Amino acid sequence: MEQTAKRDNPHIDPSLLETDPKTGLGQDEVKRRTEKFGENRLKDDQISALKKLLSFFWGPIPWMIEVAAILSAVVQHWSDFAIIMVMLVLNAGVGFWQEFKADNAIAALKQRLAPDARVLRDGAWSDLPARELVPGDIIRIKLGDIIPADAKLLSGDYLRVDQSALTGESLAIDKKIGDEVFSGAIARQGQMTAMVTATGMATYLGRTASLVKGAGKQSHFQRAVLRIGNFLILITLGLIALIMTVALHRGDPLMETLLFALILAVAAIPVALPAVLSVTLAVGAEKLARMKAIVSRLVSIEELAGMDILCSDKTGTLTQNHLTVGTPVLIDAKDECDLIRTAALASEADSHDPIDSAVFAILGNRAKLDGYDITSFRQFDPVRKRAEAEVTHDGQTIMVAKGAPQAVLALLCEDEISDIESVAAYRAVMDAIKTMAEHGYRALGVARTDKDGNWQFLGLLPLFDPPREDAASTIAELRNKGVDIRMITGDHEAIGREVAGQLGLGQNILPADAVFDRNNHALDQVMIEQADGFARVFPEHKYAIVRQFQDRGHIVGMTGDGVNDAPALKQADIGIAVSNATDAARAAADLVLTAPGISVITSAIEESRRIFERMGSYATFRISETIRVLLFMTISILVFDFYPVTAVMIVLLALLNDFPIMMIAYDNAEVAEHPVRWNMGNTLTMASLLGAIGVTSSFALLWVSETWLHLPPEEVQTLVFLKLLVAGHLTIYLTRHKGFFWQKPYPSMKLFLATEITQIIGTLAAVYGWFVPAIGWYHALVVWGYALCWFVVAGCINVWVYRLLTHRHHSHHSHLARVEGSLHRHR
Repeated sequence: MEQTAKRDNPHIDPSLLETDPKTGLGQDEVKRRTEKFGENRLKDDQISALKKLLSFFWGPIPWMIEVAAILSAVVQHWSDFAIIMVMLVLNAGVGFWQEFKADNAIAALKQRLAPDARVLRDGAWSDLPARELVPGDIIRIKLGDIIPADAKLLSGDYLRVDQSALTGESLAIDKKIGDEVFSGAIARQGQMTAMVTATGMATYLGRTASLVKGAGKQSHFQRAVLRIGNFLILITLGLIALIMTVALHRGDPLMETLLFALILAVAAIPVALPAVLSVTLAVGAEKLARMKAIVSRLVSIEELAGMDILCSDKTGTLTQNHLTVGTPVLIDAKDECDLIRTAALASEADSHDPIDSAVFAILGNRAKLDGYDITSFRQFDPVRKRAEAEVTHDGQTIMVAKGAPQAVLALLCEDEISDIESVAAYRAVMDAIKTMAEHGYRALGVARTDKDGNWQFLGLLPLFDPPREDAASTIAELRNKGVDIRMITGDHEAIGREVAGQLGLGQNILPADAVFDRNNHALDQVMIEQADGFARVFPEHKYAIVRQFQDRGHIVGMTGDGVNDAPALKQADIGIAVSNATDAARAAADLVLTAPGISVITSAIEESRRIFERMGSYATFRISETIRVLLFMTISILVFDFYPVTAVMIVLLALLNDFPIMMIAYDNAEVAEHPVRWNMGNTLTMASLLGAIGVTSSFALLWVSETWLHLPPEEVQTLVFLKLLVAGHLTIYLTRHKGFFWQKPYPSMKLFLATEITQIIGTLAAVYGWFVPAIGWYHALVVWGYALCWFVVAGCINVWVYRLLTHRHHSHHSHLARVEGSLHRHR
């Protein structure tokens, strides 16, 4: 519990500790130190909003969209140009908004800085803005104050400080002269004078802010989109360059060839890829919001689907963050009611002290205190370590006390400096305290005087921070979904093990100093990997733990509620702030829970895995479509010297494809049993397979149309157009899940209607000659039957290849698991 007080502050300059505590600093010295150390506030290194916004128009995906926009303008397709520009601005806007995450976290951290401080300067006390404090200032800290800077306590009776939001310790800490207090903590009891030792970014809070600012990484989603986009761009540009080279070599008209190449590039380059995936994520975010989980960074949804380790803060996340009294241990008390009533008489009902609140909570009805009049009360202080009260009852005056067991036992001695071990109750009390400590409980001693004025030790009240009611069931569900839980706490490991036992977690809870050196470098990565949790951690430890798991290939989630959790929340692939989180934690998180507890995380994981399946469906479809159309066009032009579709048909295909593609975001999708992540090898394999099948079937139709049916070139082009449209839309059904197309989950009504209506529109255009040469109903129905036959064949091949890839993947991971297991046994 006391590790914070003992921790060294590397920012203290010994020369600054020579301030006269009776007069404080002079104005000249204050000015000199302000120039040297700056104002007492967190740094704001923001670049201009315009510069930040413009940065999102530079990069592979923006270049991809910008090239398409330029090509559209060159061929004067202004409607396409307008749509593409909207997509470009939309993607830049989404990225611009996400970039504010670190800045928002810093702004929230600033809110914890005290607005004013009581300062001694030139021998006079005055209230000054906290930002004007400098190292060496003498300040006064009293009940309810937010501590304005890191400071060393100089004088005063005692101070009890709540620093749970900074360090994660569940109990308020008693401070004494010489101890250090941290900026942003709250004084709960007492009053003391202190000397400022660090301000601004040099404070404990400032160092936390620095970690938040430097935390974060590119998401797996962003890397996957870049790889898909780059893959398609390279294929498109390569094939178009080949078409133009051969066409120009054959003597084809330059402008006709250039125009066709430009139109083909506009249709083939996946300008909608980021937008469609963002829409899919946005639709999912809307559903998560209805589940009381607010998404602040869209790409974090994909990370949530692949999360395989969840690092969870204990205090306030797995536990309720308020003290509770456990089963009392009776020594001389008549019964539990007698013990609890006496403890309540030695407590203040409306105190900020969490121990007093816990005692009155277990007391229940305050009518139990009727007839007991408190004539005097002496608050708890860290020197005496107990609270005492004088009580009148039935005409008699008695004394009651509660506090540290040893301090209460001392009352039983005739002389408090006598050997406490001589007290009759000593052995029973010490045995009970030892048992409580082994279970992570803090013992509270209670005593009362009898009618003769002799003190009696009534018993002990165990104090603990109870787990949330839904925590154990949530952890079990998460494990069933393949997510491993690691508990992180600022409390002692004994407390961590007790809570872990109640929640069904493992007992291998390691103190942070056992796995990290002074520079927060891992001492043993295997030890970290095998730990069930970590105790006595500071914000930099939480941050380092997350980084260690990420470096070992895990997709890491982090839940928390305090300022001390903010760096780890920001660094994690998916940071989750619970419902009672501080503003700093909410600003640093990707997912903010608005309902109590963490049970909503399981629902969010299920929804995120559905969203992941939809994104994978679109990516596979888009790659296969590009391969199918481009490769078919290229071979037709190069080998047969024939343009199988016209430029108008290419634009019409692109427009009719957009509607069902957008509806993929609303499709029904299966939920994976285990964490999922992008497997680009499998995605490209499946997309290439479907694309190759499409090319083969298109060439077969082209050959039949010209060789057997001897149709005019214009009608052949319409047949090919209709086949590309119908077969392309049917491919959506093949890519939407891994089983046969007739198996559940069935397509959503929105996707089904959008797909079939656009197919019907394209069919009517081919039959009646809207924008393309007419072919009549007979040939149109033949194309439909032909496409459906290939659809069944492609579906069977698709399932067979996917199962083959899955089998190889599982075999590979089983082999790795066996190797790792043997290595661990060897160690």
